[in-house]
Amino acid sequence: MIKVLGLGDNVVDKYEHIKTMYPGGNALNFAVFAKKIGVEAAFLGAFGSDNEANHVAYSIKELDIDISHCRFYEGENGCARVTLKDGDRIFVGSNRCGVLRTCGLNLKEEDYVYMKGFDLIHSGLYGFSEFELKKLKEMGATISYDFSEDYTEEKLNEMLPIVDYAFFSCSNLKIDEMLNLMLRATKSGCKMVLCTRGAEGAYLFDGIRFYRQQPKLVKAIDTMAAGDSFITCLIVNYFKKIKGNNLDKETAIKESLEAAAEFSSKQCLIDGSFGFGKKYE
Repeated sequence: MIKVLGLGDNVVDKYEHIKTMYPGGNALNFAVFAKKIGVEAAFLGAFGSDNEANHVAYSIKELDIDISHCRFYEGENGCARVTLKDGDRIFVGSNRCGVLRTCGLNLKEEDYVYMKGFDLIHSGLYGFSEFELKKLKEMGATISYDFSEDYTEEKLNEMLPIVDYAFFSCSNLKIDEMLNLMLRATKSGCKMVLCTRGAEGAYLFDGIRFYRQQPKLVKAIDTMAAGDSFITCLIVNYFKKIKGNNLDKETAIKESLEAAAEFSSKQCLIDGSFGFGKKYE
């Protein structure tokens, strides 16, 4: 059985137009989607002490995802303010991950021992986990990292050399800029790099071949976490195929991209990242 861990951020996405909050966050979404796909998944992050934190923690426990190594601090949980326009989610503000940003993860030796038991550890730009990821890399961990679209040159220089699987949102880039970024990532040591481009689909480069995956277009109810669902389904399926089925890499990539397109299209028919909406004042 494949075991994966989401390391870093959890948030509540507050949909202002309907006064409803949904749990989410890149690292938490990764754990939730991986569990849905059928592998063992856990989350390690930081929770605040407010009603928002309580709702996220309750939702995770309902999904039976391990949070035994999470931190709980006094203060605000990660929170983003959101609205929808024709099914497309639009962020209008946030507290930049709340206590995760202000307090950090502060991991201890037993936490690192715990994380040794996972086949893949995923984090991202808003996970505030760079220090921990560097230590995990030294310990031999396999790491995936979502650079989103807000990465900086400094962040690329810092993280590309320690990341095994890199993900980018590239709708804002020209095709040649995107291709140069993919080449740069693999030259820096990444085994695989994925660039998603919304309705244009996704591109993947493994250092040898380029692949393109067309999207499975649907009339979206809510595009929240569509990208997170795509990258989770891609990398989890890829790991399952190369470990369990002994497929060649090219076939594993193509089949995993197809599965990811299907999975993420269904995600666009769900409210919030993975449901569990709750009204707020």
